Formats: sequence, structure tokens, C-alpha cells
Amino acid sequence: MEIAILLFVIAVIFITRSVKVVPQQNSWVIERLGKYHASLTPGLNFLVPFIDRVAYKHSLKEIPLDVPSQVCITRDNTQLQVDGILYFQVTDPMRASYGSSNYLMAVTQLSQTSLRSVIGKLELDKTFEEREIINAQVVAAIDEAALNWGVKVLRYEIKDLTPPKEILLAMQSQITAEREKRALIAASEGRKQEQINIATGEREAFIARSEGEKQAAINNAQGEASAIMAVAEANAKAIELVAAAISQPGGAQAVQLKVAEKAVEAYSSVANKATTTLIVPSNMTEVSALITSAMKMVQSSQA
Repeated sequence: MEIAILLFVIAVIFITRSVKVVPQQNSWVIERLGKYHASLTPGLNFLVPFIDRVAYKHSLKEIPLDVPSQVCITRDNTQLQVDGILYFQVTDPMRASYGSSNYLMAVTQLSQTSLRSVIGKLELDKTFEEREIINAQVVAAIDEAALNWGVKVLRYEIKDLTPPKEILLAMQSQITAEREKRALIAASEGRKQEQINIATGEREAFIARSEGEKQAAINNAQGEASAIMAVAEANAKAIELVAAAISQPGGAQAVQLKVAEKAVEAYSSVANKATTTLIVPSNMTEVSALITSAMKMVQSSQA
């Protein structure tokens, strides 16, 4: 009975040491007699008891590693407190086991030194503007060395950049001055545009007034010309009518009578003026002579 129990215990020990179940996204490194033998993949695996042993266990998942905060000096000799986070993944379990005694510490230290080197090449203002470039350069520097450790660096992210308080105050003052400058420039541009708009409006108003005055003068000239033409046409028609009337029978006698009436009216109007001295011809035949000369003029105009 005791032998059976002993055999059962030995069998259990053998099974326990020979059968291994590796979880998903994990890899176990097996050593045989102290030497690397194989890397177990996820699932059921069998080992040789007391000869093979599980030396290392690695997770193949993406691992976030918090990089401790450190002081970096920029190109313009400004101190910056920088901390970040590194994402990496074990790609070669054998190298991760034997390439470095502690690949986590190695990756952390290398990321810090690479970050100090990259920031040392940049000025303070550039460190805030070019975070993506800094991250890419740090990843490139770490990834090249991490190949020997069986580790693939996926990305690096700067969590915070903290300059000294004096620099923060100076930056705040600079930002305030820049905003005030932009406000003054905007106000001056507004005043400039206002003056331009006023000058443009006055010019357009002057042009409109001059165009209106020009059109008014043209209209007045056209109106006066039309009036003169109308008067001339009326006088011409009146003369034509008078000439036609004179050519009719008795027209000459009517003209003599009209001329005589006009002469009498002229003498009457002159006599009515109090300040006018009237000299009456002593011989009325002179009036007849005046009428005769007027008729000659009418006849010559008819001819």
C-alpha cells in the first residue's frame, strides 16, 4: 500500500513537471540542463522532467512603461522637467531572457538618455511645438538598441513639459504682450479701413454730384436750345403768315394802317412819360414819309 502511494506521488510529480499549459499571449523559455532549449507557445506543452525547466516567463502583450520625470537642458540652456510613457512589446523571448539582465531597466534608462539628447538639440520654444518629432526621435534611438534585448519599442509619448516658474512668468508676459500687439494692430487696421472707406465715399459722392451738375447743365442747355428753336420757328411762321397776308389784295393798305398805328402808339407812350420832352414834327407830312419808307422796306423784303 505504501509503495502504491509512493508511486502515485511520483507519477503526480512527473506529470506536473512534464505537462505545461502556456496562456495566450505568453511565452515561456525552457532550459535543458542549464542551456536554452526552446520557447513554449500558448497551449499544451510537454517537458522532460528534472531535465527541462521553465527559466523565464514573458508576456507578449503591449506593455506601458512609465518613464520617471527628469530634468533636461535645452539648447538655450533652459531647464525642463520632462516625464513620459513608453509602449513596448517583447518580440523575441530568447533575447529578452539572455540579451539583458533587466530589459525593463535598460529600456527606461535608454529612453531617459535619448530624451535628454533630443531636447538638448532644441530651443525652449521648439520643445513645445515639436513634441511629435521628439517622440519619433526617442523611439528611433531606443528601438535600434532594443533589438538585442528582444524588445520592440512601439511609441513614446511626453506627458508633461514643465519649465521653471521664472520661465513660465516670462512666457506669460510674452503671450500678453503679443496679444496686446495684435489688438493694437487690429485697431489700427480698423482705423485705416475706416479712413479709406470715408475717402472712397467722399470721392464717389463728389463724382456723383459732378455727374449730376453736368447732366443738369446739359439738360438746361438742351432746354434753352429747344426754347430758342421754338421761338425761332414761331417767328419764322409769324413772318411767313405776315408775308402771306401782305401778298393778299388790300395787304399793302393794311400794313400802312398798322405802321401808322404803331407810330401813333409810340408817340403816345413817349408823351405819357413825365420826364420825357416830346418834340412833335411841325409838318405831319414827315409822318407820311416815315410810313412810305416803311412800306418800301416791306416791299423790298417781299421781293
